[in-house]
Amino acid sequence: TCALPISFPLEGRDGKRYLVTGRPVPPPATDWQAARERFGIGLRESCVLVFGGSQGARSINYAAVEAFAGARFRVLHAAGERDLSALGELRPPGEHYDLRGYIHKFGEALLACDLVVARAGGSIFEIAAHGKPAVLIPYPHGTADHQTTNARYMERAGAAVVIPDRELTPARLANEVGRLLADRGRLAAMARASAALARPDAARDIAHELLAAAR
Repeated sequence: TCALPISFPLEGRDGKRYLVTGRPVPPPATDWQAARERFGIGLRESCVLVFGGSQGARSINYAAVEAFAGARFRVLHAAGERDLSALGELRPPGEHYDLRGYIHKFGEALLACDLVVARAGGSIFEIAAHGKPAVLIPYPHGTADHQTTNARYMERAGAAVVIPDRELTPARLANEVGRLLADRGRLAAMARASAALARPDAARDIAHELLAAAR
């Protein structure tokens, strides 16, 4: 009898019937210096990556452009195409803010940054694969509120700070990000905690269970 793969431990889903495999993600990018050069980020600069999935996340998009208008760190913001033109009119002046609709080879953006601001869907496993600390704002209308479950999983592990979408404001976002970037010890501990959640063999383990079921 094969086990049912699950992404991470869940209450009530334990025993031999379940196998924690993680979720398959692309292999992580590994050339940090090349990733930084791609986005024009200095080797000693701090960088925050903001994204909300392929369509973007409107609440995060608008909070970020206001929160980081005068930031002293670099911002790499993949906003999705839907809001891009409107955000372009609001984009803060200055070279520190790189606003894009989409980023090809997204792993390089994850590798280049010091901190991630994002939703909490399947991308949390890509964040972990790159060992990045995160500020997570779960999408509140997902099936069974699964993004909150994902975000709290990373929070309990010490890899993330969670802001409920209803509590997201530019001031709150700026404060949380500023506190983390100012505390390099905590940021490094969160990065280690994030990396510890990575499951690079997820695809192999899931395939093994599927083949066992087929037999």
